Amino acid sequence: MSKLVADVIVDALMEAGARRCYGIVGDTLNFVTDAIRRKGMEWIHVRHEEVAGFAAGADAFMTDELAVCAGSAGPGSLHFVNGLFESHRNGAPVVMIASQIDRIQSGLSFPQDVDQKKIYEQYSVFCEYISHPDQARRITVQAAQAALTKRGVAVIIVNGDMTKERTEDETHWKVSRPSPVIRPSDDELNELAELINGANKITVYGGIGCRHAHDAVVALAARLKAPVAHTSRAKEFLEHDNPYNVSMTGLIGMKSGFEAVEHCDLLLCLGTDFAWPQFYPRKAKIVQIDIDPAHIGRRTPVTLGLVGDVNATITALLPLLDARADDTFLKASLKEHEKSLKTLEEQARERSPDLIHPQYVATMLNELANDDAIFTSEGGTTFVWMLRYLRANGKRRFLTSLLHGTMANSYPMAIGCQKSHPGRQVVAMCGDGGMTMLMGDLLTLVQEKLPVKLVVFNNGSLGFVEMEMKVEGMLDAFTDLHNPDFSALARACGFYGRRVENADDLEPAMTEWLSQDGPALLDVVVNRMELVMPPTVEVGQAVSTAMYGVKAVLDGRLKDVWALAVNNTLK
Repeated sequence: MSKLVADVIVDALMEAGARRCYGIVGDTLNFVTDAIRRKGMEWIHVRHEEVAGFAAGADAFMTDELAVCAGSAGPGSLHFVNGLFESHRNGAPVVMIASQIDRIQSGLSFPQDVDQKKIYEQYSVFCEYISHPDQARRITVQAAQAALTKRGVAVIIVNGDMTKERTEDETHWKVSRPSPVIRPSDDELNELAELINGANKITVYGGIGCRHAHDAVVALAARLKAPVAHTSRAKEFLEHDNPYNVSMTGLIGMKSGFEAVEHCDLLLCLGTDFAWPQFYPRKAKIVQIDIDPAHIGRRTPVTLGLVGDVNATITALLPLLDARADDTFLKASLKEHEKSLKTLEEQARERSPDLIHPQYVATMLNELANDDAIFTSEGGTTFVWMLRYLRANGKRRFLTSLLHGTMANSYPMAIGCQKSHPGRQVVAMCGDGGMTMLMGDLLTLVQEKLPVKLVVFNNGSLGFVEMEMKVEGMLDAFTDLHNPDFSALARACGFYGRRVENADDLEPAMTEWLSQDGPALLDVVVNRMELVMPPTVEVGQAVSTAMYGVKAVLDGRLKDVWALAVNNTLK
């Protein structure tokens, strides 16, 4: 018996493991959404397609399974672009169904006609039209397989009139998910072992490629008496149960992570493609091991570059390594890490109840949130507070926009996290700028009955940009935000909202907020004049910040200079 093309597409996606589709319905998508309804795939009805792209990506990233989103014709599909670009760069296996106008109108400047392939193929692992009804299952399976095995966004473009045509669907194509063991050759491993055995001070630097290699990395560090630094994306995988951990390096890292990387004579980069060259050591030899050959040596020159899965490579390497007794470098690195943690504790201590520092909010959240909570954050200052002050324990999960660096991603990602983990506490750490970009989908939390907890770091500014301007010695401009009372906005949307303006009120308010059964929003008015300090301060940065002070005084902003000094030292 013949089947509708729309039915074949949905059948193939569900067979590949997809359970949820995020989007907004529309005419060219009608037969697909009807198939989703009849076949029992869950449809999550958002208010803006960009939110659907973020949510589907978070769902897929957190589960390692396929998530789907769908858009109608040109306008609907174009709204997805930022959310899907984030998801693709995150390595989330997402299939996007991009419906198109009817074929008879294609190429004639018909309303809503967009060349979707030109748009989507630049940020996808697969992007193809279904050009004939008999291709429906084959193209869909290829898209799902590419998304799952290449870890990225795959796009199926299908015309609206195609979805209601019929096909015999005689050949049952299905998705393959191979899991090969990939490691360097024996000769390469011997060369690597020789380098390691001849080195003095070794630091292990782990990235997202260590996602499934926690125990192997710890075993390697134990054998080498080496500190383990990690990227921001690897925090949840390497920070917990790791006696060799010295935390992150980079702009938002700690001094201990920075110095462990800077002062080693051999750096082992494991599954990391950290983008900032100024945070790699200037004199050390560097070994890079990555599953993707294109990543080798593209951030900094390497002494030895090898292709392999981190876990498989370490497992094969360990028998070739000499066990070390000298732990001098490790002890010094761990001692510096203790100092770095104490510094963070000092920065998070509230000295005055009339001023709430964002670090204090993050520290309180770390204490009160569930042990297995899932946290999302914006790509601004909130991700600094999340990554520095929330502790990983092997059960908590963290997701933010580190590769794409976008705003407005936090609570849209939380939607996907909550849908994929309905029994878990999901907390979105939102900036006021990002929140006001996509406020419409607060209604989605109510409509979909999602108990997401949103905390808004309300500083009345685009804080990260404002800080960047000051560090460059500029007068900050165009960063002011005229915000509503977000707690009142939440109540108007039909869920719990509370506002906090005094530090003494934060703990009881946060406790009450986290205890709500449904969605809940906590609007916290935090210090606008908060400096986000890197692990080391360059002379140029200090001079530039001083120049900001001079310019601000000359421009009549003496109050701002005084607030910057007082709020970061005395309060």
